[in-house]
Amino acid sequence: MTDFLNVDGVRLEFVSIGEPGDGQPGLVLLHEGLGCVDMWRNFPQRLHDASGRNVFVFSRQGYGRSEPKPAPWSLDYMHEEALQILPRVLAAAGLDDVILVGHSDGASIALIYAGGVKDHSARGLILMAPHVFNEPVCVQSIEQARKAYQETDLRSRLNLYHGKNVDHAFWGWNRAWLDQGFLGWNIEKYLPSVTVPTLLIQGKQDQYGTAKQIEAILRQINAPVRCELLHDCRHSPYIDQPQAVLESIGRFLDAGREPKTPIR
Repeated sequence: MTDFLNVDGVRLEFVSIGEPGDGQPGLVLLHEGLGCVDMWRNFPQRLHDASGRNVFVFSRQGYGRSEPKPAPWSLDYMHEEALQILPRVLAAAGLDDVILVGHSDGASIALIYAGGVKDHSARGLILMAPHVFNEPVCVQSIEQARKAYQETDLRSRLNLYHGKNVDHAFWGWNRAWLDQGFLGWNIEKYLPSVTVPTLLIQGKQDQYGTAKQIEAILRQINAPVRCELLHDCRHSPYIDQPQAVLESIGRFLDAGREPKTPIR
């Protein structure tokens, strides 16, 4: 059931599945640049069923049923979410021992948080399609998304999830990524400070990023890393290959600390 947190006067929707505090870190889901609670579909419930852990998922401001956040957004919006807002969300929810499960922008936010927040609450990271720098293929796909939003039924489809926030969500994300000042966006400086076990998952047909993103993380992170590259999978592994994702997460959670492994 959807509920709301008050974070510094801002209402954010969330869903919590299962009981926290059972001795195992809970799983906190961080959505993509056009995501929200409902756009995770049945993945949070399946993740809880498979892992037995509490799963907490929320919509950032400007998304889903959360409070509006009109565009334009700061080009540092992911840094703001990671360094300022996420710590307050976790505190408001009473979550002090978690594994962050991030997708796309959410994965980048998780990396900035783990590498930039002192005494953070993350015991591990599960990152699907993470970005650590901007790439031409990403810019091209986001330009195509802008055209689709203006010329196809993309807006009406997103409206089913975001309602009154649909334009905030789309244009806040789209205009930031397509801003000339965003071409040099890069968060690699946070990677050496990431020291918690990490699982990387990326589709081989990801239209928003190449394997260079994964290679950069593997090269610079100071933590045990497991890496999964999935066949027949684009930018949303939990949609395109949900069973493979759940099995990969299960192995990661069961294994605890994993040695660095090569891309495969």
